[in-house]
Amino acid sequence: MKAEVGAWVSIGSYLILAAAKLAIGYIAHSDGVTADGWNNFTDIVASVAVLAGIKIAQKPRDHNHPYGHSRAENISSLIAAFIMMSIGIDVALKGALSLFHQEQNEPPQWLAAWVGIVSTLVMMLVYRFNHRLSQRVNSPALAAAAKDHLSDALVSIGTVVGIIGAQFHLFWLDPLAAFMIGIMICKTAWHIFAETSHLLTDGFDEQTLAVYEQEIAEIEGVKHVSDVKARMVGNQIILDVTIHVDAALTVAKSHEIADEVERMMRNKHQIEMTHVHIEPAFNLNRS
Repeated sequence: MKAEVGAWVSIGSYLILAAAKLAIGYIAHSDGVTADGWNNFTDIVASVAVLAGIKIAQKPRDHNHPYGHSRAENISSLIAAFIMMSIGIDVALKGALSLFHQEQNEPPQWLAAWVGIVSTLVMMLVYRFNHRLSQRVNSPALAAAAKDHLSDALVSIGTVVGIIGAQFHLFWLDPLAAFMIGIMICKTAWHIFAETSHLLTDGFDEQTLAVYEQEIAEIEGVKHVSDVKARMVGNQIILDVTIHVDAALTVAKSHEIADEVERMMRNKHQIEMTHVHIEPAFNLNRS
């Protein structure tokens, strides 16, 4: 599956960058680069979780999972969010302690700045690759991972700024960069947690539902749309619709209208599972 290729590219990139930053951050005496390395380490965990979720989501439906296994990806995202939050708090606390108890008498070596610059370029390339791939395969998980790559590139830029500032004896900039990186890790973790929790509790965008309702109401034969509900199962939308049609229509004709609703949602919004419930129009006041 193409989405798996993107996940493996992410994992490989983060493994190399995390190892290089943690080692060079120690050698070059840079708190910022070290914190950025831990940031990439959390990204490895998140990427592995995404890969596991993609693989499990591909399993076919069975008697215990009539809707398939797509939500495994959401569960793995929650696990990654908790791990990222714990590491982010640790990085932020260490940066804060270094900021208020500075013992550094010399700036980080320029090697640390070069690592940050190379990391920025690598992350931008990985971002462009996974962003385009996510659009081709319609993978929300890969799209979210691509956004994380872009934020990682920005974090590396911030690290470079901190190191350059330290060259001018502004030693507080480097631990400040470490502190801010820790905060950004926590922010990303919270965003993943909030978004995933919203999906797992069957949350769905109201404006999108309003668009669906309006388009269904315009289908010939639909007198009224009394209910539209949707939920995400993995990267698939399951739509439940209640429409009212002329009470005098035959069952066959009513079924044709329901088929048209399903066809329109599939062709226009790529929704493969639309469940249509039909009510006679004279029951409008009682429904």
